[in-house]
Amino acid sequence: MIKEGQLVKVKVLKNILDANEAIASKNKGLFNKYKIFSINLMSAPGAGKTSLILETIRKLKDKVRMAVIEGDVASQLDANKIKEEGVAVVQINTGGGCSLDANMISQALDNLPLPQIDLLLIENVGNLVCPAQFTLGEHKRVVISSLPEGDDKPVKYPIIFTDADAVVINKIDLLPYLDFNLNMVQRGVEGLNPKAKIFQISSKTGTGIEEWCSWILAEMKGKS
Repeated sequence: MIKEGQLVKVKVLKNILDANEAIASKNKGLFNKYKIFSINLMSAPGAGKTSLILETIRKLKDKVRMAVIEGDVASQLDANKIKEEGVAVVQINTGGGCSLDANMISQALDNLPLPQIDLLLIENVGNLVCPAQFTLGEHKRVVISSLPEGDDKPVKYPIIFTDADAVVINKIDLLPYLDFNLNMVQRGVEGLNPKAKIFQISSKTGTGIEEWCSWILAEMKGKS
């Protein structure tokens, strides 16, 4: 039998998620109004979100107008790297929060030149649990999992993979040096989410970047 305290916690969480969904819907309405294609990039810390964003910017900034929202617990290190590429960027520091939420994105959008953006990349806080619960109004959700993390992530964190539109297996250049079962990861993702597009990428060598950017452009075209 559920205790009263437990029931209250469930209701509170539901209220939080419902409120988040309402704001996320408004964010998506704003994206659609200004014809902005938005991607929510999620991963564990150190999986290579920022490096992938930088390579994406370098590949696409002459083709589409881009902006970035950077989510971190603290610091502006990643935002400074993005700024050096000449792309509009807003830093969100959660101060301990393990995920961005729709309200944070809503406030960040007030500081971006929306009529001048075609593609918005959102780097979520490094975490494989919390970001799965909070939609932001994004058009696509992408999970990045890197080789040094191990090949068990789809098994241990199934929810975030189940809800992804694409999965990036990152730092693929390290495959010869690590005990990593690539086939197991791919089968794990396909078992959870057969519709997810899977990319093998190395931001260091450029492997897979062309295919990744082509997918983005195709999805943008399909959305317009």
